[in-house]
Amino acid sequence: MDREIGSAPDEQRVSWRSNCKHLLLLAYQSLGVVYGDLSTSPIYVYTSSFSGRLSLYQDEQTVFGMFSLIFWTFTIIPLLKYVIIVLGADDNGEGGTFALYSLLCRHAKLSLLPNQQSADEELSTYYRNGYISQNTIHSPLKRFLEKHKRLRTCLLLIVLFGACMVIGDGVLTPAISVLSSISGLRVRAKGLLDGEVLVISCVVLVGLFALQHKGTQRVAFVFAPVVIIWLLCIAAIGLYNTIYWNPRIFHALSPHYIVKFFEHTGKDGWISLGGILLSITGTEAMFADLGHFNEASIRVAFISVIYPCLILQYMGQAAFLSKNISDVSISFFGSIPEPVFWPVFVISTLAAIVASQSVISATFSIVKQCHSLGCFPRVKIVHTSRWVNGQIYIPEINWILMVLCLAVTLGFRDTTLIGNAYGIASMTVMFVTTWLMTLVVIFVWQKNVISALLFLVFFGFIEGAFLSSSLIKVPQGGWVPFVLSFVFMVIMYVWHYGTRSKYLFDLQNKVSMKWILTLGPSLGIVRVPGIGLVYTELVTGVPAIFSHFVTNLPAFHQVLVFVCVKSVPVPHVAPDERFLVGRIGPRAYRMYRCIIRYGYKDVQKDEDNFENQLVLSIAKFIQMESSSSGSCDTSPEGRMAVTRANDTSGTSLVMRDADETEVNCNSTFTRSSKSETLQSLQSIHEQEWTSVGSPRRRIRLELSEEENMESEVKEELMALLEAKQAGVAYIMGHSYVKARKTSPFLKKVAIDVAYSFLRKNCRGPAVALNIPHISLIEVGMIYYV
Repeated sequence: MDREIGSAPDEQRVSWRSNCKHLLLLAYQSLGVVYGDLSTSPIYVYTSSFSGRLSLYQDEQTVFGMFSLIFWTFTIIPLLKYVIIVLGADDNGEGGTFALYSLLCRHAKLSLLPNQQSADEELSTYYRNGYISQNTIHSPLKRFLEKHKRLRTCLLLIVLFGACMVIGDGVLTPAISVLSSISGLRVRAKGLLDGEVLVISCVVLVGLFALQHKGTQRVAFVFAPVVIIWLLCIAAIGLYNTIYWNPRIFHALSPHYIVKFFEHTGKDGWISLGGILLSITGTEAMFADLGHFNEASIRVAFISVIYPCLILQYMGQAAFLSKNISDVSISFFGSIPEPVFWPVFVISTLAAIVASQSVISATFSIVKQCHSLGCFPRVKIVHTSRWVNGQIYIPEINWILMVLCLAVTLGFRDTTLIGNAYGIASMTVMFVTTWLMTLVVIFVWQKNVISALLFLVFFGFIEGAFLSSSLIKVPQGGWVPFVLSFVFMVIMYVWHYGTRSKYLFDLQNKVSMKWILTLGPSLGIVRVPGIGLVYTELVTGVPAIFSHFVTNLPAFHQVLVFVCVKSVPVPHVAPDERFLVGRIGPRAYRMYRCIIRYGYKDVQKDEDNFENQLVLSIAKFIQMESSSSGSCDTSPEGRMAVTRANDTSGTSLVMRDADETEVNCNSTFTRSSKSETLQSLQSIHEQEWTSVGSPRRRIRLELSEEENMESEVKEELMALLEAKQAGVAYIMGHSYVKARKTSPFLKKVAIDVAYSFLRKNCRGPAVALNIPHISLIEVGMIYYV
């Protein structure tokens, strides 16, 4: 009896230990992925801070004030703002600039993207709660923002600007990290020339970008150990330097030394803030990489390891400089004791590579988010890991980053100039996050405006001071992130503007249901065997491309499905809620609509057997409709329902693996309606597909016998199954978007020049959607927007 009484606490103790182990494991992994950039900042912070006129103040008081500024900056922004406050503003476990934007768009109608429609409400309970909560907020500020489109446009531009600055970090972080690390060779190799340092740095950078296609999965196991060894080394060196050179540096923990610093240095001290902010570069990665770990693990890693190790290093380096101020140009490597110099140099180079890798991966992630939300041209996205969705590789972006990174390294040849640009990019992202967080406090957390203003004034004032100091250095390299951001913002906004204009054209020129009904069940055309998947961006109505196709070629398939692949403003959509199926017209028309929803961080996998999942979803909808089951979530129009394709319990269609004999028999049956030429072409295509990639899983659909099934339902299911066996064709519009003759000049330039150029040089929609070329039918159409 005593054992039974004690069993419950024992189970709780085991569960608690398991949770602790999982938390510590995630915290350990986060050290290599999240904190690589932040942990390498001590290499160049003091060197950049003492550049310019501040180098004239070579005394102990200035060094003490510099360390006090670094300590309190590191405490207020990374610890107080991000670890304690911002990490709690996640979007269903995801972080970053776009996560905050999507969170705001769900709690207030701030989005300009065509993704806030009634179909979105058929997602998860979490997402529906987002829509319900916006009805409970009656803020005058919310109504004011929703009413003025220009303010919503400004909000989108601010978000895009922050995203572009993150891309700028992807260019500048490898340059400054690798160049600063390799420059440490000058401390021991006195005869090393600047050109030789540049050559070595460029070789390391080219190797870094050349290995990106391997993915972080294969080298991730060395990331965390490298960062941990690096942090322990610099913490030990910092503690040694503090005791050996100047133990009085502990007094600089008092903010009183900040006041004395500015009294002593004046304007020159304010200008030096642009170098001090380099101590917190990489802080945004804690929030941006939240989806790969969790809030608790990132906090544990920062508080227990990152914060004390970096503070000890900055303190020890300041103690060294207080007695060796003439060595400020080599402050970090000069402070390393000679017996351990070469091991620390090797570890610092590896740590610089890890820091660069993490920022490059974050750049890939932000580009994918922009692409998913319709703000970036279609690019090739390669998923390098089967288990971790966030590990991706984008070839085009990788080589662009490499070229820009080499150009910055060879162009500036100085870590101070690169640091000026790097500081502006990092602080701008933090400043954008502060403004977005202010809106989150009001609209999402539903706090009063005073709390939001206190947050904005406190952190905005501190970050504004750092940013204003950095802007002074725009002529000395600070112009680089602005140029990069301007180029990427033009690309993003033009693509978004053209995509939205094309969508509005489809919306205004869609075919009316009255016209469809007048054609009758045959639609006035020849209905050939098979399923026709008509791709459209519309979630309601029939696209104009359908009437354009019918007018020129009066023949269509036995079953028509209007497919809309839709990105919704949530990180992930559960597979069971991915398909939203409805009917168009009466039952005899055999016309359906299927909306396939993906979150902006979801992976559209090739091996998901899309055609079979789609047929199963339609079959389940047919039976759900006939039984009028109240268990399904229907849309306000009453014609759409969420179907769980993975759950076959509600459908009479059975999906099972087929052996080779069944496949051959089934192939003979399904090709009976096709000519011998088409049959041979299909056989060749299947052989080529098998030889190029891995063989697809062979699936056979069957209709189970049910006595209580209605005859109309059985007939419709049989028609659907026969159409599937006859083959599936994909119909897409090959659109040409042009501005009207009466359009303003800027619009003509944006649509006819910029948008057309981007569409011609980006991936085609058929390739992006993984549509087989053998089954693709493209319909040319001109859009005058």
